[in-house]
Amino acid sequence: MSNATNNIANSQGQSLAAGQNDAEHAAALRFITCGSVDDGKSTLIGRLLVDSKTVLQDQLAGVHRNGEVDLALLTDGLSAEREQGITIDVAYRYFATAKRKFIIGDAPGHEQYTRNMVTAASSADAAVVLVDATKLHWAATEESGGLLPQTRRHTLLAHLLRVPSIVFAINKLDAVADAATAFRRIRAALEAFTHAAGIESVATVPVSALKGWNVVDAQHDGWAGYDGPSLLQLLEGLPNTPADVEQPFAFPVQWVEKFSASADTSQGRRTFWGRVAAGRVVPGQDITVLPSGQTAKVAQVLDHARQPKDIAAGHSAGIVLDREVDVSRGDWLLAPGAFEPAREIRATVAWLDDEPLVPGRVYWALHGHRWVKAKVKRIIDRLDIQTLAREDASELPANALGHIELALQEPIAAQPFTQARTLGSLILVDTASHKTAAAVLVQ
Repeated sequence: MSNATNNIANSQGQSLAAGQNDAEHAAALRFITCGSVDDGKSTLIGRLLVDSKTVLQDQLAGVHRNGEVDLALLTDGLSAEREQGITIDVAYRYFATAKRKFIIGDAPGHEQYTRNMVTAASSADAAVVLVDATKLHWAATEESGGLLPQTRRHTLLAHLLRVPSIVFAINKLDAVADAATAFRRIRAALEAFTHAAGIESVATVPVSALKGWNVVDAQHDGWAGYDGPSLLQLLEGLPNTPADVEQPFAFPVQWVEKFSASADTSQGRRTFWGRVAAGRVVPGQDITVLPSGQTAKVAQVLDHARQPKDIAAGHSAGIVLDREVDVSRGDWLLAPGAFEPAREIRATVAWLDDEPLVPGRVYWALHGHRWVKAKVKRIIDRLDIQTLAREDASELPANALGHIELALQEPIAAQPFTQARTLGSLILVDTASHKTAAAVLVQ
């Protein structure tokens, strides 16, 4: 993670503190900005931070380039990013309004950094996909939009990764001659693309990140033929990602505390810590351990402060069992009979390695905190991001999307990703280079 992930300081201490106090009861919205190269993602975040009064004056004074303020430098913190004028790593920023707290991830637009965008999207509540109006051939016909490949790829990835809310922001409309026509035609192209891909977007908003139009405050003069809310006003009303509470209980063990100090566990039983992946855990319920198959009952459930409490999906917990069983980091505690451990799975894959994916290769697969060997049995097809057609393929190059079959050395409690995020997701890691090779979503 780059040094740019440090918190932005408060420029207007009293006003922002008041906004944070009003917003403290609303869950923070974690969103990312994504899209193609130079669409204005970093500038948009800089504009949100400046217009919401979340940066100090001395910070603004330090982000000048060629004598002018460069808002993108507020998030581009790596020296290579500043030198080249590009975003490489995901930079997170924090700010609050009177209605909401926000955590923003600035995802890089270059194709070679798609893996960083996938990392950011995997935990996002919303994605703001920027589209540069100056790059597209919108003036030719009503139907043409000329959407760039990364715009399509990032939108598809956000959809595949179950980002609940996707918002399109058509940027740089201040730089085109007919903003209303450009906005109408680009919006039509986006609607045609999302309809064909089966994607539901929340809204399409015209903005100028450079000038601040429709970013924090709405333009009420009908600019670009739009009279709706600003981008920030839309974000303030978006929902957070719902936890998989309605699914059967599943818990990946992250850490084993050898001896619990709790008064209620004076027998010295171990406490198993982690984050509940699905369902909820309460004292007295039965569990089974994967892979050993041993069974036990939950004797006690602790929250992060070691207080007894029932814990639901999405929250950390410490679990004490009623008897000693062999449980290690990487094991799963599961609701008995609710899962059918599988050694072969079909999955959607976002291939992130520079080396192409070919059948027969063996990788390490990480499911929760458990590592197992995985062999690529076959490539079912590859998704053409331009036509959305599935094509036969003998390999998947870097940043391609496709469908594959995996054979695992040991069974895992996999569920479809559409039902349970944690249970339905894996990563593949190259056994030699130890680089993350793919994001895998179980079908």
